[in-house]
Amino acid sequence: MSETTDPEVAKRPTLGTMRRKAVDVSRLVETNTIDGNPLPLLITPAVDGVDLAEWVANNQDELNGYFDRHGAVLFRGFGLSTAEDFEAVASAIVPDLFAEYGDLPPEGTSEKIYHSTPYPADKMILFHSESSHLPTWPLRQFFFCIQPAQEQGETPLLDNRRVVNELDQDIVQPFEEKGLLYVRNFSPGIDVAWQDFFKTDDRGEVERTCAEEGMSCEWRDGDSLRISQRGPGVTVHPRTGEKIWFNQVQLHHVACLDAETRDSLRQLFAEEDMPRNVYFGDGSIIPDETMERISQVFEDLSVELPWQEGDLIALDNMFVQHARRPFVGPRKILVAMGQMVRAEELA
Repeated sequence: MSETTDPEVAKRPTLGTMRRKAVDVSRLVETNTIDGNPLPLLITPAVDGVDLAEWVANNQDELNGYFDRHGAVLFRGFGLSTAEDFEAVASAIVPDLFAEYGDLPPEGTSEKIYHSTPYPADKMILFHSESSHLPTWPLRQFFFCIQPAQEQGETPLLDNRRVVNELDQDIVQPFEEKGLLYVRNFSPGIDVAWQDFFKTDDRGEVERTCAEEGMSCEWRDGDSLRISQRGPGVTVHPRTGEKIWFNQVQLHHVACLDAETRDSLRQLFAEEDMPRNVYFGDGSIIPDETMERISQVFEDLSVELPWQEGDLIALDNMFVQHARRPFVGPRKILVAMGQMVRAEELA
């Protein structure tokens, strides 16, 4: 798979510059790090025939230590090839894989394995921690490569500890103190339908779900629905207590859309009717220049991951944001998630 030709992207560390550790022949796997960056930890088989699902099931403490230190682990070379292989490994790490995720289409008959976001191939999916705008989110998230794209299609990763430490503190402070307010409008033909997201066509059930989850909801003309949800901008990690950047501000802020998409949406919708938007928790506007600075820091700190067939990435969703580069040609990445965390557990 060819890599991006963007000179700024080319400066970032890739898996071509790995610092190898000595292999302990008594162990079944070996670990490597990307030169100059601990994210992600690369784990490969040290001997032939390693059963990865069995290995992760028997090495939970070691694996959790890797998540705490590195944020993400890339398993490569284990001969994984099917959705069933993927589910076996993910389930060995997190037995309670989440089976009610409305934003992604399911893979086959499995309720716990999903296709990646169906978003136009020529557009980038911006950085985010999965479901960080909702009252419940996964601590563990998994990606599995069935088919890498012909060109690009990388999944950049971003350490939220580094973000909160390296962003200007006058930017971090209002995110930490005010939190965020996410607004989402479900309109027919735009984004996922509210019926698919809530897995019901009963408006009363939607209203009950929103009330239980602390979301406000408002029915609009033409079978449209508006929901809003408060969430953190900065929080602490439940395992380590470290302060982290944790939100979906780039994915939701209108200023972060490419110019063509932004202009098209503004021709179709008023600002308050945009499919997605985000404000500070007190309802005040997040300035475009703030988002420009945040986006620049994200690009500076992100690490590119050229996919190989059979790669499996397991990450700590609170420590690590992910994105998706545009791509050319067929591409199939599967997704799973689990070990759900509720916002009140961090209060």
